[in-house]
Amino acid sequence: MLDTLHRRRFTTALALGAALTLALAGCSASGSGSNTAGGASDDGCTAVVVATSSEKVNLMEALGEQFKKSSEHQGLKTCATVRPVNVASGKAAQYLSDSTKEWKLGADTAPSVWSPASTVWTDRVASISGEQVVAGAESFAKTPVVFGVPESMARALDYPAKPVSIAQIKGLIENPEGWGALGKSIWGSFKIAKTNPNTSTTGLSMLLMQSYAAAGKAKDLTTADVQKAEAFNKAFESGAIHYGDTTGKVLQNLADKTSGKGSSYVSAIALEETSLYNYNIGNPDSHTVQPGETLTPPSEKLVAVYPAEGSMWSDNPAVVLNAAWVTPEQKSASQAFVKFLHTPEAQKLLPKYGFRPLDDSVDVSQYLNDKVGIDPKRPAITLPQPAPEVVSAALDQWTAIRKPSAILQLIDISGSMDESIGGGKTRLDGALAGSTTTLGQVRPTDEIGVWAFTTGLESKFDGKNVPGVAVVRPFGPLGGDKEGLKKEIDELAQSQRAGTPLYDALSSAYDYMKQHAEEGRINAIVVLSDGEDTDSSTTLNSLIQRINADQKEGGNRKPVRIFAIAYSNAADKSSLERLAKASGGQVFDASDPTKITETFQSVMNNF
Repeated sequence: MLDTLHRRRFTTALALGAALTLALAGCSASGSGSNTAGGASDDGCTAVVVATSSEKVNLMEALGEQFKKSSEHQGLKTCATVRPVNVASGKAAQYLSDSTKEWKLGADTAPSVWSPASTVWTDRVASISGEQVVAGAESFAKTPVVFGVPESMARALDYPAKPVSIAQIKGLIENPEGWGALGKSIWGSFKIAKTNPNTSTTGLSMLLMQSYAAAGKAKDLTTADVQKAEAFNKAFESGAIHYGDTTGKVLQNLADKTSGKGSSYVSAIALEETSLYNYNIGNPDSHTVQPGETLTPPSEKLVAVYPAEGSMWSDNPAVVLNAAWVTPEQKSASQAFVKFLHTPEAQKLLPKYGFRPLDDSVDVSQYLNDKVGIDPKRPAITLPQPAPEVVSAALDQWTAIRKPSAILQLIDISGSMDESIGGGKTRLDGALAGSTTTLGQVRPTDEIGVWAFTTGLESKFDGKNVPGVAVVRPFGPLGGDKEGLKKEIDELAQSQRAGTPLYDALSSAYDYMKQHAEEGRINAIVVLSDGEDTDSSTTLNSLIQRINADQKEGGNRKPVRIFAIAYSNAADKSSLERLAKASGGQVFDASDPTKITETFQSVMNNF
């Protein structure tokens, strides 16, 4: 049963198609050391470089240390050292699909082992570059997809004494009383956080779990079932605060006091159980824990709510890559490491890092228990991965029924945007390219506007003269005019450059979007800036106070969220973080300006 359920390779790659190419969360080397080109580690041993998602970096480091003591390591001709690097699953899939001759992040991080969150990603690479690239991809750890619910709210749901279903959550989302239906009117509406199913394994799993719930099935989901679930899924999506690539930033916002806690931000988060574990031990964004770092648990833990209809699982494979950069020595050492991952010694380490071993008979209760909001005996029902055509139908449906968006892009065109980013391009060139290339994600029915800001500009709208900004595209439905909008944005390359009235521009944009915000959609400002504020009459604290006043407990059914892009090392990231978190939005680091298009992609995945 375990081999069938957890070790089998998923067969959804063809259905996911290009959609699964777009997991665009950032990537970076872990803090555990680096390897040099040619497969030699900095300690003289063969480097086993493991490309893995962020939540498994700490686990891989521990497994690497244990591997040194194993019989699998002793059987090697030379010593081997495991070096994990944090690369988002979808991004690694994209790199491997593009080329197995050269690793795009550089030779020093070229992996010999790949461990994405799911075999969905290894199947994606197999379908494009050939099965031999990822031959033998096999699960070594598992984690179910659940709802993370603040403990006080779980009590209000009478959980775990009573089961909670996806259908029940959908009912609370639809109910105008929201939490008032359970006697908690002060908590306002029932809000959920979800990741984009086109880029996230968790988001895709939850979308399919919704269709299972609507169909009343625990297996054999069909395209007809998905079609009949359209109204159910549309109602469920209406509760989303916004989408995104990962749950890490949502969890970081929840942990941060400036975002408040509970229903003022979110009522339930669709996530993997291991992410909930990391949140509850004080690592909300599942970052690489450095030696000596102290983790502080949150003031209120999240409880894993296992839907009554059942859960899907992320199966976490590990595979030795058949790529040109993998040396014979690395291949032998990597094969030994992957073999080690399935040994009892390795499997016993998994619970300490929030994962479940393949063998359900292994006692995990020392780590996975009520103290961290987890019930290791659940979920009672495991939902199987549907057929490829069913997955494709669900993704197509989501594109049509996902929560509508209203986005105001606010682009810095100050003098510093003239600085070169190489290749004959300026920062502004990169920003405009990033903005225009992501327009494909905006539906004709979504509303969008574009403003530019620098000193010396002035615009008039809603009967007011607004200094410091120019209206590039009036806010309104996009319709079929993507090419027209692209041309209008491109014309900013000819604009005048001056100072950076960042706070004034954000203040005007926030006031404007508040007036035009509507319930039932994602109302957002996307602001890009490469420097500190220089010319505003508005102060940072006064702007944050206004935003905080709008985010009071249960007090705002039409929130305007700020998604900020810090576009250089000179950008005032600290201020942008405070503004974004106060609004319940996020900050994206684009200090490497050559990756601005990828950053814009990550931002737009929220809508």
